Formats: sequence, C-alpha cells, structure tokens
Amino acid sequence: MYVYDKYDQQIIDERVNQFRDQTRRFINGSLPEAEFLPLRLQNGLYVQRLAPMLRIAVPYGLLNSTQLRKLADITRRFDKGYAHISTRQNIQLNWPQLEEVPDILAELATVQMHAIQTSGNCIRNTTTDQYAGVAIDELTDPRPYCEIIRQWSTLHPEFAFLPRKFKIAVCASTGDRAALYNHDVGVEVRVSDQGAIGFRVLAGGGLGRTPMIGAVICEWLDEPHLLTYLEAILRVYNQRGRRDNKYKARIKILVKAMGVDAFREAVAQEWRAIKDGLNTLTNAEIERAKSFFNPPQYLDVDTASAQSALREQCRNNPTFSNWVARNTLDHKVDGYQIVNISLKATGYAPGDITDAQIELVADLADRYAFGEVRSTHEQNLVLADVHQPDLYPVWQALQAAGLATPNIGYLSDLICCPGGDYCSLANAKSLPVAEAIQARFSDLDYLYDLGPIDLNISGCMNACGHHHIGHIGILGVDKKGQEFYQVCLGGNQGKDASIGKILGPSFSQQDIPDIIEQILSIYLQLRRPEESFLDTYRRVGIDPFKERVYAGDD
Repeated sequence: MYVYDKYDQQIIDERVNQFRDQTRRFINGSLPEAEFLPLRLQNGLYVQRLAPMLRIAVPYGLLNSTQLRKLADITRRFDKGYAHISTRQNIQLNWPQLEEVPDILAELATVQMHAIQTSGNCIRNTTTDQYAGVAIDELTDPRPYCEIIRQWSTLHPEFAFLPRKFKIAVCASTGDRAALYNHDVGVEVRVSDQGAIGFRVLAGGGLGRTPMIGAVICEWLDEPHLLTYLEAILRVYNQRGRRDNKYKARIKILVKAMGVDAFREAVAQEWRAIKDGLNTLTNAEIERAKSFFNPPQYLDVDTASAQSALREQCRNNPTFSNWVARNTLDHKVDGYQIVNISLKATGYAPGDITDAQIELVADLADRYAFGEVRSTHEQNLVLADVHQPDLYPVWQALQAAGLATPNIGYLSDLICCPGGDYCSLANAKSLPVAEAIQARFSDLDYLYDLGPIDLNISGCMNACGHHHIGHIGILGVDKKGQEFYQVCLGGNQGKDASIGKILGPSFSQQDIPDIIEQILSIYLQLRRPEESFLDTYRRVGIDPFKERVYAGDD
C-alpha cells in the first residue's frame, strides 16, 4: 500500500494544526458558524442528531494493522468503543466531542491517515473492488490507478468547491464489484487483445433523489490519459453544473440536461486542450504507482496437499465447512484464500465493529494476511491473503469474536445507513428495521435456499444505504411526522445495473418484516430451478409481488 513521503506527512500535520486553530476559534465564538461549516466539512466533520460524526478516509478500502490498532485506540479514548464501516469503504466515528476532533486528527496523522475530502463538495474517496489484486476474475490490479487518482484529486484547488460532491469508482474485474454505473464517474480498466491497458469511462450515475445509471462517454481511453480525461470531465461539470439548487447540482443532472452525446462532446472539446499536458501519465509514473502494490511473499505450497487437508477439516467440522463455503473465495494464487469478515451478526448494527474486534482483526492480519485488511462497499472487512492451512485458526478466532456469521451475499448481509438514530437528515430510523429483518430471517438454511439477495436500507432520499440498487430496497419516509417505509424491487449494481421500482404505498416499521416475508414467499413460488431473486423479478415483473403484498387492501 502507499506510504507517505515527508511532503505528505507535512501537509497532513499542517492541516491538523490549521483545523485545531479553526475549531478553537469556533468554540470561543470568534469564528462564525457559517464560516466554520466549510472548514469542518473539508476535514470530514458533520453535525449529526446527537453528536458530531467524523468520517475517516480509507483510500480504496486498504488498511494496515498499525492503522487498525490506532483506530481501536481512538474509539476507546474519544468515542464509545466502536466504529462504523461506510459504503464508500471509509470509517465513521459517531460520538466524538467537537473540541477533541483535532486531537483525533493528530492521532490519525501519526499512522498516515486523515479525514480530508470525506465530506464537502469535492472529489470524495475513490473506491474499488475489495478483492483488488487477488481476484481470479481480475484483468489487472486497479489499485495503482486509484492511487494515481487519489494523489491527483486530494487538495486539488480547482475541484475543492464543486457544485456538489463527486464520487469516482474504479474496477478491473469481469464482474463489477465497485458499482461503476452508480457513480458520478466509473472507470472500468480494460485490456486489449495486444495487452495494452485502457479505460472505459462512464459518467452521470448516482443515487439520491434522482437515481440514474451512468452512461458510457468513452469506450476506450489510452492509459496515459486517465487524469487528463478525468480533469476534462471535472472542468465541464465545474463550469456547467448547477449551483442554484443543491438537489439538481450533481453531474447526473447535467448529463441528463445536456444529453449524453452533447456532454461527451463537451468533455472531448475540453480534453483536446489538455490531453498532452502536465497530467499525462508517463510510464515511470505508472510504474511508481504499481510499486506500492507489489504482491506479498506468498509461500510455496503443495496445493493438492493443502486442499486435501482443508477438505478433511471441513468434513470434520460442518460449521467450519459452511463458513468456508459462504465467507471465503478462491484466490488467484494457489494455496491461498480470500476471507470475508461479516459485520452483520443479528442484533448488531450492520457495519459496526468494536474496538476489541478491530484489534483482533489487526492481530489476524499480522499473523495470517501480511498485515493488511480491506473495508468493503457492503460494510464488511476482508483478509485478502490467507494461507489455506491457516483458515481454521482464523475461523476459530473470528467465531469467538462474533465475526464469523456465514452470510456473505445473503439476505441478512444487508447494507444499512445509520439512519434516524444518528443522522440529522434522516426521515426515519434504519437500524431497528435492519435488526428486525435479521431477527426474522435468522435461519441460515432458509437464507441459503433463497440464494444471494441484496437488501439495502436508507433512512432518507440521500440513499446512503443504496436502497435504489438493492434487489430489495427499503427507504424511510416521513408522513406527517410519522416514520414509514417504502419498498422497491429489482435494483442491482453491476454491469447489468438497474434502479429498483417502487412497490406501492409505504408501510409502518412493524410491518416491514411481514412485507419482506411476503415478497420472499412469492419469489419462492414463482422461481424456476436455480433462478435468483433478481432473475425471477426481471422475468415476472413487479405485479405479482404487488398483488400479494397489497391483497388485503382491497
């Protein structure tokens, strides 16, 4: 992973000192709230319902064990002993005291972390596939390009005050695990028949009040021009994006208003003026970025022997066998496995992890995974490089810590924003709904029979829980001061991306588990052998589900 040089460290340290003085002046009344607002947002600090929320940057979801231990220490000393994984692979603290936030930022700086550009109208954290570098369906490692984008975009003066926030995702696998079509810009890394690297670029995707699927604006972009083309997109958006109405300020609205063809041409015109400028990537710069992601020193193993031993362990322990089948994936290196750490145990807020659990994961990373951990878009964690003979002790440790729920990709592995329990923007609570669904559908055999289902919950139209792209999506809405929940079906992230359709009138909180059960029941009746929920929905449409759910309303 990338390691700061002395200039990086100096910049971060100076930013901490600046914000410390800004916070002091705000608290003593010499800095007005309106002036403090953009300053705190530039440092990842929100004002939530009950306390500030600090969002910590985790570039493309990659952490080392030293950083994890520092995060555990910070949650104990400055928060309530836990942290939250966000859908942008960042980490959030929900209970810091305003006067202590500069101290937290100073602590983070000691382990090369910060909260810069995790909020505000700027380029946010660039995300990618959580299995980058180890996935068997990967064309090449996308992380060097994420790092190039990170270095270019961090504290970029031209793009610090965009019309609205701006999100970029990069993916290089045949399956899209970065939700490329749902971002302001999606960068799909491609490889030509001759082995050349290039990019397919999408723009104008996004969720929120007006969910849209991104459109292809460049089918093939040569590798050296990644930054210049992104710069052209940002310039067109910065110049033409609306600033009079924040609800119509995202780039998706601009692309829609201009039309894809006109937007593509505007970008091309801007790009022609800068494509061979200072931001053109040289081979040396690309190789420098790649050098931060050299493969670890994998052990030479007798693959047949290792796999035979693993099969024997699975035969002897069905619980372990089930965890291996559900929570681990094949690795591109023989003898290794990708381990998903589920943060979706029933009865706990999805994506939350305690200080003790963070330290355990750090210990496991040091002992079994070359000291690295990844955070995921689905609000889980990953140990990307576990030697197959080490799977059993890893599982034992995770099991003892409540981190081995074998549900990755299934209904109870749901995405959920913090909702009305924390967020001042939320219309309704999300966490109680998630807990009720997990409690109702805790029978793992039933979940496995259902097959993979993405269930996403948001507490408001800002869609931090990505409800629009859940196979089943739940949105909290306000009805004359009462909390209700709207259900949508058929959303999907991926290369066949789709936005879910609203089922009908909203439901009370206590009705939601029953509604989900009815939806699943009709799916089980209508599905064909081996057919997924999404495929069944796409074949039969929304009407059979609507008829069942609202049958008693006639």
